[in-house]
Amino acid sequence: MPSAVVFAYHNVGVRCLAVLLAHGVDVPLVLTHGDDPRERIWFESVAALAARHDIPVIMPADPNLPEIVERVLALDPDFLFSFYYRNMLNTDMLAAPRRGAFNMHGSLLPKYRGRVPVNWAVIRGERETGATLHEMVAKPDAGRIVDQQAVPILPNDTAVEVFHKVTVAAEMVLDRSFPALADGSAKLRPQDLAQGSYFGGRKPEDGRIDWSLCAQRIHDLVRGVAPPYPGAFTEVGGKRLRILRTLPDPKRSVRPGGPGLYFAERQWFVDCADGKVLRVLETDGVAPGDLATEGTKITLA
Repeated sequence: MPSAVVFAYHNVGVRCLAVLLAHGVDVPLVLTHGDDPRERIWFESVAALAARHDIPVIMPADPNLPEIVERVLALDPDFLFSFYYRNMLNTDMLAAPRRGAFNMHGSLLPKYRGRVPVNWAVIRGERETGATLHEMVAKPDAGRIVDQQAVPILPNDTAVEVFHKVTVAAEMVLDRSFPALADGSAKLRPQDLAQGSYFGGRKPEDGRIDWSLCAQRIHDLVRGVAPPYPGAFTEVGGKRLRILRTLPDPKRSVRPGGPGLYFAERQWFVDCADGKVLRVLETDGVAPGDLATEGTKITLA
């Protein structure tokens, strides 16, 4: 069987490395990231999986340093794979494998090229996304497509729920397509980038809720950044209230006074600018009794 140097992190990295090992691929080296103590680590460890299989692991801050490229070149791998590895690889590294470099991306390319594609798909109200195995080139997520697998996004799915589906889709794509890559029969198709989109990374502050938006847009933002991601939030009475889970409530009518938050029947509700109501299922940061008495509406701007 062929050999492959693997750059991997997160659950997709774990599952896709497991697929290669199940196919008997010789993996002489895994490159991954050290966990950031400032980040909530809710996902599995590529380094731990590699250690169980006695595969050497390194965690360079910059994988494109000449000495790292030389180490990979010395291994003379057939393939290079990147599975949710967070750093871009330069053209010297991409030229190291004899039979190609391939990346697993968490969207249906060419849609949602770039960073955090699952979160963006949920935030923008998409009803499906998926995983795409594609050839790596200098331009991010722009190489020819090997294979892809779609998954549904249900109306109330959170980003992490969709991410778990995408992880399974990635495993399916690699398991299905690797034999053709190995025997040279894979048929790659070019992307039409004009039909796609590119998105950058997100910061915790991007979870601030704009109450001038419609209920659906707010609901999608809450879903798209719900824990284990930093969460959507608003400022109420000088305190930050994190709104972690919502549900549209079509049976409830808005109250007079514009967008606002109120506590009734043991739960929060939000009247939105478009005349629709969201039921707030989970919050963090401020206790209901600290804000208002039951039924009192707090204006949101």
